[in-house]
Amino acid sequence: MSTDIEQEPRFTTAAQTFDGEQIEVVYRSARRPATPGDGSDDALIKNGYLGYCPPLHTRTYEAAPGIICEQDQPVVLRDGTTIYTDVYRPDTTTPVPVIIAWSYFGKRPGDGFDHWDVQGVPATTISLMAKFESADPGYWCHHGYAVANVDPRGVGHSEGDICFHGSQDARDGYDVVEWLAARPWCNGKIGMAGNSGPAVSQWAIAAQQPPHLAAIAPWEGTYDQFSEALYEGGIPGLAFHGALVGILTGPNRVEDIGAMARKYPFLNNYWRDKVADPAKITIPCYITAGWSHFHLHGAIHGYRFAASNSKWLRAHRDFEWPDMYSPHNLEDLKRFFDRYLKDIHNGWELTPKVRLEVMDAYDCDYQVNRPENEFPLARTLYEKLYLDATDHSLAPDPVQAESSTSYDAAKGVVTFDMTFPEDTEITGYMKLRLYVEADGNDDLDLFVNIQKLSSTGEWLPTSVVGQPHPGAWGKLRVSRRELDADRSTDFEPVLAHRREQKLSPGEIVPVDIAIWPTSRIWHAGQSLRVQIAGHYIRENWFEPLEWETDNSGRHILHTGGRYQSYLQIPVIPPKYADAGYTYR
Repeated sequence: MSTDIEQEPRFTTAAQTFDGEQIEVVYRSARRPATPGDGSDDALIKNGYLGYCPPLHTRTYEAAPGIICEQDQPVVLRDGTTIYTDVYRPDTTTPVPVIIAWSYFGKRPGDGFDHWDVQGVPATTISLMAKFESADPGYWCHHGYAVANVDPRGVGHSEGDICFHGSQDARDGYDVVEWLAARPWCNGKIGMAGNSGPAVSQWAIAAQQPPHLAAIAPWEGTYDQFSEALYEGGIPGLAFHGALVGILTGPNRVEDIGAMARKYPFLNNYWRDKVADPAKITIPCYITAGWSHFHLHGAIHGYRFAASNSKWLRAHRDFEWPDMYSPHNLEDLKRFFDRYLKDIHNGWELTPKVRLEVMDAYDCDYQVNRPENEFPLARTLYEKLYLDATDHSLAPDPVQAESSTSYDAAKGVVTFDMTFPEDTEITGYMKLRLYVEADGNDDLDLFVNIQKLSSTGEWLPTSVVGQPHPGAWGKLRVSRRELDADRSTDFEPVLAHRREQKLSPGEIVPVDIAIWPTSRIWHAGQSLRVQIAGHYIRENWFEPLEWETDNSGRHILHTGGRYQSYLQIPVIPPKYADAGYTYR
């Protein structure tokens, strides 16, 4: 097999073993890093800055007043592979802790720019020393921390092939943690921070338990790439990862996770290798979850199942980038790291274990950082709202008469509504039980949104970076309806992803659709709407989210009698109510 990597992507495969199972892994050629004089550092490359990698230049210099940068420092991993990191640290003789920024987006992609262009964040908020979606040395170094921007294996000028998360990446992270802890200017305590990509890696590296990793802050981090992203609800949604892999830069190859999803559409040890064992995550964790983003499920899953006795969750309405770089949240994260990386007794332990934003409408939140002890909330009351196809309504009592409704599988939408007679808070996991039939096909792809309507019937979305959000969501490919009995609960069905079960003509099957968690208030007179369609419903969103549907003919939904379709909602009673006053 040739080792030459050309500018146009070239695909190769390599047999690898995952927990005793040999699997053929698909690679594509990575984008070449910039080298002096070859034209690869032109404006076109820089405009796609996440894939930009400036030439290798090992040196130490003053990056900003009071900040020293040790640039392109080589780190030799346990298998002899050399990778590179930029370390920004305060110009001081006092030992400092390190915050690692670990992702595949380049450790210095801001070179040559006047400012970062990050959705929802004003220009110049983030310094050009920052790795994308990561801790900013322009803030942290001034508060007594070093920041290590790492190019993992195969990224930039680092040797090897890019492995998209998984145990190899986690072992490499272990080695870098221990290398940094041994630096003469380090106090021996290492943390990790970042949102999205730099958050995803933290779960697996923490599960490796490097001795000097003292705390992590995965803000908005998917936990299971297969079930939460590539095959959410069993429907292939590969466009985002395809675009992501296409911009990654390195000297060799990148593991093509999108091609792997096509080659292996059901769970095997390759996919299991990319899911960290939460029982091994025992260090302090500060986790955030955005109610409106695709990292939501993974972030809350990580909080629920990490074995750490010192873990905190903050769930919010906003998009991940403005949330991460807001002054209040930066200071909050600093208190966390001060406690666990500097051993400052600052009262952090009094921080509520769970803090929730309870959304209302648009950018209005009913409550902000409401303290709770756990998630899901212990006082949750699960109630069923039954669908009635005769009038497209929802009601708390089972429907006696059988009926059905249908819609065009490719373009149609059907809704079911119910008006709340009193203020009702829904916080936690919903699920939708449907009885479905395919007319003219042997499968159905179902897209579900849970929406809020005003007292006059108008849609009341929440706002995310100025865009209306479609509502709490769920998805299901009906042929993937089989549940994992060991992992499913009454409030959260979990798909097995083991096989395909196509429908026969006229066959009616029950399906349970997981609705990802949410927190929202409905005021008296407002309505809840269940929106069901065969396609993804969202407009003007900047991320390349697409799903490859298998829909034709018509979808038929059955309700009532033998077919008690229902939405189960987690209702949160007030903490205190008396004499017309309600405290939530």
